[in-house]
Order: sequence, then C-alpha cells, then structure tokens
Amino acid sequence: MPQEQYTHHRSTMPSSEGPQVYKVGIYGWRKRCLYFFVLLLMILILVNLAMTIWILKVMNFTIDGMGNLRITDKGLKLEGDSEFLQPLYAKEIQSRPGNALYFKSARNVTVNILNDQTKVLTQLITGPKAVEAYGKKFEVKTVSGKLLFSADNNEVVVGAERLRVLGAEGTVFPKSIETPNVRADPFKELRLESPTRSLVMEAPKGVEINAEAGNMEATCRTELRLESKDGEIKLDAAKIQLPRLPHGSYTPTGTRQKVFEICVCANGRLFLSQDP
Repeated sequence: MPQEQYTHHRSTMPSSEGPQVYKVGIYGWRKRCLYFFVLLLMILILVNLAMTIWILKVMNFTIDGMGNLRITDKGLKLEGDSEFLQPLYAKEIQSRPGNALYFKSARNVTVNILNDQTKVLTQLITGPKAVEAYGKKFEVKTVSGKLLFSADNNEVVVGAERLRVLGAEGTVFPKSIETPNVRADPFKELRLESPTRSLVMEAPKGVEINAEAGNMEATCRTELRLESKDGEIKLDAAKIQLPRLPHGSYTPTGTRQKVFEICVCANGRLFLSQDP
C-alpha cells in the first residue's frame, strides 16, 4: 500500500520543466565557413567562365574549327602560317587553287617514303648546305612524260635533245665518254683537250671532224698519228701545205745522201721518189 501511493504521487506531480526543443542545422562558425566556401566557389566558377570565354575569343573558336584551322567535308583546311612541333601524318597536302605551297624550317626538311614495315624506301633531305636524295633510282621527266634525266647504280642517262655545259673551265671526264655527236654552240669554239695524257677518238665506222665556218687545229706535244688499218686517209682540200718539211742537201765531193721527193698521182695518192 505505501508503494502504490508513492508511485501515484510521482505520476500526479506536475513537471516544473517545459518541453525540450532540438535545433536542426549548422550554426555559428560552421555556418560562416560554409558561406565563405560557397562564395569562393562562385568566384572561381565566374573566373573560370570568364577565362574560357576569353580563350574562345582569342583562339577564334567557331563551329567550323579553331583559328586558321577549319574542318570541311574534304578534311582540314589551314589558312595562313602553320607550325607543327611533332611529326605530321597526312594522306595528301595541297595548297589553295592559285597559291603556292611553302615548307619552312630552321634546319632541314625531310620527306620519307615508308613501306608496310615502316622501313625507309626513299628519302629526300633539304638542308642548309645540300639537297640529298636517297633511293634506288632518280628520274626527271617533262609534263608529257618524256625522260630528261635519270640516275641509278649502273648509269646516268640524259634524255634531252641537247646537253649544255656552261662552266668556264669546260667539262672534265676522268674516263671515257661515248656519244654520237659533240658540237659547240653557234659561233663558239669547240676544244677537245687532254693537258697531261693522250686524246684518243675511236669509232667502229669512222670518225668525222667537220668545221663548216672556221678553222680546225690538231696540236700535240710529241707525235700526231693518223692511222687507217683497212682503209685510206683522205686529205680533201683545195690547197695542202707542208711548210716545215726538212730539205736535203747534195755535195758532189761528199757522200751521197738519200734524198726523196714527194710525188702525187692523179687519184691523189702520195708516194716517195728518190732524187737522182
């Protein structure tokens, strides 16, 4: 009985404390830090957006491309000067119609032709000192396809109708030369000269030397020989002179010298006849 009264007493006693209220949210210095970070994030977003707009404006970004670079149906189109810092791989490079295509480099420009195994087959190097080409054969042709010049390991062919050498010292051939015709320009001299060795001209069907509008001279240091093994040597001229032939002398008291005179037949043949 006393225990029941105590329990009832406690339950019927009025509470002196009011209802408890729990606050939900961030307050104090945490709230101020959150507002600061949100403001800083908004400033960074605005700066980033402004920089992006400035880059798009400076680089001239459009729907068709960027700056001098345009994207077309046929590929990429570059206007103005372009600089490539890394290797450029392209199927075709061409200029605009009516304009030239320039390749500029501070050192050299190299063009390589590769096979399927990325092995260099042909290489063209244009440097500050020389232009070098590596390949099995080098050819130069006209627009119609006629061969003008070709070179390989075996021979060098000049397909032009006329080969002109404009050097002041002429042309030097260390070894033999094979040609059907050697001719100088009109009103110019033609000289075949060997300063230290001999000069030999050979042909299976004859050698013809013709000077239609001038003189012809053959000069040597020791001996000039005209030799025909199976045929004859013809000197066809209106006047033939031998000005420096030695003259023989005859004295009745001394020993008789063998003196010969040159006789000419009707057919032009020369022969020696002893002077009586």
